[in-house]
Parts: sequence; structure tokens; C-alpha cells
Amino acid sequence: MKLGLQIPSFTWPDGPEAIAGHLGRIVRTADDIGFDSIWVMDHLIQIRGVGKPTEPMLEGWTTLGWIAANTRRARLGLLVGAVPYRQPAVWIKAATALDVLSGGRAWFGIGAAWNQEEAESLGIPFPPLAERFELLEETLQIAHAMWDGERGSEGRFEGRHVRATRLLNSPQSLSRPRVPIMVGGGGERRTLRLVARYADAANVFGAPEAIARKYRILEEHCAAVGRDFDEIERTTLQSVAISPDGGHGTETAAQIVNHFGELGDAGAQHIIFSVRSVHDPALLELVGRDVIPQLRDL
Repeated sequence: MKLGLQIPSFTWPDGPEAIAGHLGRIVRTADDIGFDSIWVMDHLIQIRGVGKPTEPMLEGWTTLGWIAANTRRARLGLLVGAVPYRQPAVWIKAATALDVLSGGRAWFGIGAAWNQEEAESLGIPFPPLAERFELLEETLQIAHAMWDGERGSEGRFEGRHVRATRLLNSPQSLSRPRVPIMVGGGGERRTLRLVARYADAANVFGAPEAIARKYRILEEHCAAVGRDFDEIERTTLQSVAISPDGGHGTETAAQIVNHFGELGDAGAQHIIFSVRSVHDPALLELVGRDVIPQLRDL
């Protein structure tokens, strides 16, 4: 089983001046204790369920650059990118730049997006859902073309939303045959169909029974397009609150290991999770000592 750390909040002690220091220490620790991947959200305003909209939120690609400079081993990505926030070729160039500068450690996480309020607040165009899925598919097609060969396909692209005259990508990604593509979301008709056609990983969330259903439907989509289901990495997004004794609404390491084991039984191969109060060094050390070693053989 692979394990990833998601960092969804930057509301830490000592204000904005201390964010860089806290983040550098967190990701260095995560890298050292054995996390396989590190992720941040692609949001520009903090989302409900995590914090207040006025709390700090860093732009994702810039943040991943800082994380790359402070880590050596873990793969890095957005969980997941909001497709209307950038032009398709800009998405691919940004992921390529991260891959090159990190020594081949980038993920390309992308999805149809959902936060209309955020987009409208900042003046970002946010088309209807059907158009966002069309744009997502064209972005995935362009990703395959630009990560082809030594400098991209260099051919034209004529889509409904995107027209490009030369899909050149230089420097090319270090990850081959491409930066691995993750499509986020559990939509059974459209999202998982796009995973089967274009992606290297699917990210869904929920209880074991829910994610097992999503994976079964993904397998059906793979069969429909002639894709080997086992080529696709099955990931899930979770959150934990850990403490040594499991008090005050937290779980012990043993409880988390048991829960993650159930997710593994449901088909998950890569569990990406956030840790409440991740800025507390003792909590990541607890994960590294009592959670990660227990899950490696699952």
C-alpha cells in the first residue's frame, strides 16, 4: 500500500510569515518518514469543511515548487486541479516544469471542478458542468499529445473548446511515458469513463463500501474501452485525527491502521490523507513510527 499526505490548510501558528517555515518542516518530515506522495489542493480560497474563507490558502503550483525544493523522494501533485482555472497547455507545462525541477516526481491531478462560488468571487470563468467535462477531456487529450515523444506530438489540435497549432513541449517531462495522470472524482458516468480512457490513477473518497463500488464501475468502464483495469492506480482521499491515546475525537494509530486495512480490502492501493494539526511535529512522528510501517505489506 502507498501512502500520501494531503495538506489542505495553512492556518498555523505565528501568521503568514511562518507558513514557509512550517511547510518546509512538514514536508521534509513527511519525506523522511516514508510518505510516497505529498499533495495540496487547487483552491484559492479556503473551502468549507476545512476552514473559514478568510483563512490562508496558497496557490497550488507555486506551493508544489516550494515543496519540491524541500523534499527528495515523494511524488508531488495537486489533489486535484480545477480544469477551468488554467488553459490546457498551461496545465501541461506547469506539471512538466514541476517534474523536471523535482527530478521526475510530479503527478498531474485534474478534475472537472466544483467550487463555483470561489471562481465567481475571484472573477474566474466557470462554465456549466457539461462544458467543464468537455474541457477536461480535451485537456487530457492534449496531455497525452504534449507528453508524447521527445518534444510532444508537435501536431495541431482541433477541439470544441481548444484549438492549438503546435503541441510542442520542451523540455519534455522526466517521467516516462508521461507524468502520471490522476483524474479526481467518483462520477460514475463521466468521470470514471475519463479515467478508463486517459488516466493512470483514479481518486475517490468515502467509506470502504463506497469506494469498492466506484472501483467496480471503473473496471466496467475499462472493459468497455479495452483497457487493463490493473494499469490504473486506485487511490482514495481520507482524513485522520491521530493522537497517542485516541482522546478528544481522535483515533489511535492502531485504529487508523485497521481502517486503512479495510480500505485496502475494498481495493485501495494508495491512501492519501490529511492529518489534523499536521504542524505538530509529534503527530507526523507518530504516523511514521506506528502507522506507515504497519501498512507497507498490505
